[in-house]
Amino acid sequence: MRHRVVKNTLGRDKEHRKALMSNLSSQLIEHEKINTTLPKAKALRPFVEKLITKAIKPHKGGDKIDKFNTVKDLRKYLRNEEAIRKLIEEVAPRFLDRDGGYTRIIKTGERDGDKAPMARIELVKGNEVKKETKKVVPSKKKASKDEK
Repeated sequence: MRHRVVKNTLGRDKEHRKALMSNLSSQLIEHEKINTTLPKAKALRPFVEKLITKAIKPHKGGDKIDKFNTVKDLRKYLRNEEAIRKLIEEVAPRFLDRDGGYTRIIKTGERDGDKAPMARIELVKGNEVKKETKKVVPSKKKASKDEK
């Protein structure tokens, strides 16, 4: 029985929903932000967060076997090899010091045709190295008594 089990089915059966989540997550990983409907974005968020958490595992003291098993596990959810490569090599290292909250949902209004609520889901920046720039402050010359 599924008493009190809440899941947004998005009006699709299990296989269609699985394919939808796989395709949306591949596109999100590739482009790092996508526009979609708000219910799809809300359903996609926990799916992608779990994938990123799995991809972080071999970076935290893992060896080649951990990386192999992680790739094998990610293939269950993502069918795009390029997305898997980018997830492990580029996206996961950005979030090593972060415990969750890898994505952000921003509401963008309504779609023109059917007034469906739209949203942009994107990966947060993570721990990127910030370049420090020196601020050049113009020195103020004190007016001498002779110039006055």
